[in-house]
Amino acid sequence: METKLSHLKDDRAVMVDISDKKIVDRSAIAVGEILLSDSTIERIKSGTIEKGNVLATARTAAILGVKRTPELIPMCHQIPITGVDVKFTFEKNSIIASVEVRSVGRTGVEMEALTGVSIALLTVWDMVKSIEKDNTGNYPHTSINNINVLEKVKGTKSN
Repeated sequence: METKLSHLKDDRAVMVDISDKKIVDRSAIAVGEILLSDSTIERIKSGTIEKGNVLATARTAAILGVKRTPELIPMCHQIPITGVDVKFTFEKNSIIASVEVRSVGRTGVEMEALTGVSIALLTVWDMVKSIEKDNTGNYPHTSINNINVLEKVKGTKSN
Protein backbone atom coordinates (compact mmCIF):
# COMPACT_ATOMS: atom_id res chain seq x y z
CA MET A 1 0.00 0.00 0.00
CA GLU A 2 1.41 3.37 -1.03
CA THR A 3 1.49 6.19 1.52
CA LYS A 4 0.31 9.58 0.30
CA LEU A 5 2.50 12.40 1.59
CA SER A 6 0.53 15.56 2.34
CA HIS A 7 3.43 17.92 1.64
CA LEU A 8 4.14 16.56 -1.86
CA LYS A 9 2.19 17.11 -5.04
CA ASP A 10 3.63 15.90 -8.33
CA ASP A 11 6.97 15.39 -6.54
CA ARG A 12 7.01 19.04 -5.44
CA ALA A 13 6.89 20.36 -1.90
CA VAL A 14 3.62 22.17 -1.17
CA MET A 15 1.98 23.81 1.80
CA VAL A 16 -0.97 21.72 2.95
CA ASP A 17 -4.33 23.40 2.39
CA ILE A 18 -6.04 23.70 5.78
CA SER A 19 -9.04 25.73 4.57
CA ASP A 20 -11.55 23.01 5.42
CA LYS A 21 -10.22 22.28 8.91
CA LYS A 22 -12.25 23.53 11.87
CA ILE A 23 -10.99 26.34 14.04
CA VAL A 24 -10.25 24.88 17.48
CA ASP A 25 -8.11 25.56 20.53
CA ARG A 26 -4.68 24.01 20.10
CA SER A 27 -1.59 23.72 22.25
CA ALA A 28 1.74 21.97 22.25
CA ILE A 29 4.57 21.60 24.72
CA ALA A 30 8.13 20.91 23.59
CA VAL A 31 11.16 20.30 25.79
CA GLY A 32 14.89 20.05 25.36
CA GLU A 33 18.08 20.24 27.37
CA ILE A 34 21.49 21.81 27.25
CA LEU A 35 24.32 20.06 29.05
CA LEU A 36 26.76 22.42 30.76
CA SER A 37 29.57 22.27 33.26
CA ASP A 38 28.66 22.59 36.94
CA SER A 39 30.49 25.90 37.21
CA THR A 40 28.57 27.40 34.29
CA ILE A 41 25.24 26.32 35.78
CA GLU A 42 26.21 27.92 39.10
CA ARG A 43 27.14 31.16 37.32
CA ILE A 44 23.79 31.20 35.50
CA LYS A 45 21.98 30.65 38.82
CA SER A 46 23.98 33.40 40.54
CA GLY A 47 23.61 35.86 37.66
CA THR A 48 27.34 36.29 37.04
CA ILE A 49 27.47 35.64 33.30
CA GLU A 50 29.12 38.62 31.61
CA LYS A 51 26.58 38.78 28.76
CA GLY A 52 23.69 39.27 31.20
CA ASN A 53 20.70 37.34 32.48
CA VAL A 54 20.91 34.11 30.50
CA LEU A 55 17.44 32.74 31.18
CA ALA A 56 15.64 36.06 30.67
CA THR A 57 17.37 36.47 27.33
CA ALA A 58 16.66 32.85 26.34
CA ARG A 59 12.99 33.29 27.31
CA THR A 60 12.68 36.32 25.04
CA ALA A 61 14.50 34.46 22.25
CA ALA A 62 12.11 31.50 22.61
CA ILE A 63 9.08 33.76 22.21
CA LEU A 64 10.61 35.40 19.14
CA GLY A 65 11.40 31.95 17.73
CA VAL A 66 7.80 30.85 18.21
CA LYS A 67 6.51 33.95 16.44
CA ARG A 68 8.95 33.58 13.53
CA THR A 69 8.58 29.85 12.91
CA PRO A 70 6.80 30.28 9.54
CA GLU A 71 9.76 32.39 8.34
CA LEU A 72 12.17 29.55 9.17
CA ILE A 73 10.22 26.42 8.18
CA PRO A 74 9.12 26.70 4.54
CA MET A 75 5.80 24.81 4.68
CA CYS A 76 4.72 26.03 8.12
CA HIS A 77 1.50 28.06 8.21
CA GLN A 78 1.29 31.51 9.73
CA ILE A 79 -1.06 31.09 12.65
CA PRO A 80 -2.36 33.32 15.42
CA ILE A 81 -0.33 32.63 18.57
CA THR A 82 -2.50 33.33 21.60
CA GLY A 83 0.04 32.45 24.28
CA VAL A 84 3.58 31.27 24.95
CA ASP A 85 4.90 30.00 28.27
CA VAL A 86 8.63 29.37 28.64
CA LYS A 87 10.06 27.59 31.68
CA PHE A 88 13.54 26.52 32.70
CA THR A 89 14.50 23.94 35.29
CA PHE A 90 17.94 23.00 36.51
CA GLU A 91 19.12 19.41 36.62
CA LYS A 92 22.52 18.18 37.85
CA ASN A 93 24.46 19.04 34.68
CA SER A 94 21.80 20.59 32.50
CA ILE A 95 19.08 23.13 32.00
CA ILE A 96 15.76 21.87 30.70
CA ALA A 97 13.75 24.29 28.56
CA SER A 98 10.00 23.84 28.17
CA VAL A 99 7.91 25.89 25.75
CA GLU A 100 4.12 25.73 25.63
CA VAL A 101 2.40 27.41 22.69
CA ARG A 102 -1.32 28.06 22.41
CA SER A 103 -3.42 29.07 19.42
CA VAL A 104 -6.96 29.09 18.13
CA GLY A 105 -6.77 27.98 14.55
CA ARG A 106 -6.83 25.32 11.88
CA THR A 107 -3.44 23.71 12.44
CA GLY A 108 -1.26 22.62 15.34
CA VAL A 109 1.51 24.53 17.10
CA GLU A 110 4.09 21.80 17.70
CA MET A 111 6.52 23.30 15.17
CA GLU A 112 6.34 26.62 17.00
CA ALA A 113 6.98 24.93 20.35
CA LEU A 114 9.96 22.98 18.92
CA THR A 115 11.40 26.14 17.39
CA GLY A 116 10.97 28.02 20.67
CA VAL A 117 12.86 25.35 22.61
CA SER A 118 15.62 25.20 20.01
CA ILE A 119 16.12 28.97 19.96
CA ALA A 120 16.06 29.15 23.77
CA LEU A 121 18.78 26.52 24.08
CA LEU A 122 20.87 28.04 21.30
CA THR A 123 20.67 31.38 23.11
CA VAL A 124 21.89 29.80 26.33
CA TRP A 125 24.83 28.29 24.43
CA ASP A 126 25.64 31.63 22.81
CA MET A 127 25.68 33.39 26.15
CA VAL A 128 27.94 30.86 27.90
CA LYS A 129 30.16 29.63 25.07
CA SER A 130 33.16 31.68 26.15
CA ILE A 131 33.26 30.04 29.58
CA GLU A 132 32.33 26.54 28.32
CA LYS A 133 35.22 26.43 25.85
CA ASP A 134 38.34 24.54 26.96
CA ASN A 135 41.92 25.53 26.13
CA THR A 136 41.74 23.67 22.79
CA GLY A 137 38.64 25.56 21.64
CA ASN A 138 36.29 22.62 22.17
CA TYR A 139 33.13 22.39 24.27
CA PRO A 140 33.61 19.21 26.29
CA HIS A 141 30.58 19.73 28.56
CA THR A 142 28.18 21.47 26.20
CA SER A 143 25.57 19.81 24.01
CA ILE A 144 21.92 20.32 23.13
CA ASN A 145 19.87 17.14 23.39
CA ASN A 146 16.46 15.51 23.53
CA ILE A 147 14.37 18.17 21.82
CA ASN A 148 10.92 16.70 21.37
CA VAL A 149 7.19 17.28 21.59
CA LEU A 150 5.99 16.35 25.03
CA GLU A 151 2.31 17.06 24.45
CA LYS A 152 0.00 18.12 21.62
CA VAL A 153 -3.64 18.98 22.30
CA LYS A 154 -6.42 19.73 19.81
CA GLY A 155 -9.51 21.12 21.49
CA THR A 156 -13.13 21.16 20.46
CA LYS A 157 -14.00 24.85 20.39
CA SER A 158 -15.17 25.80 16.90
CA ASN A 159 -16.15 29.12 15.37
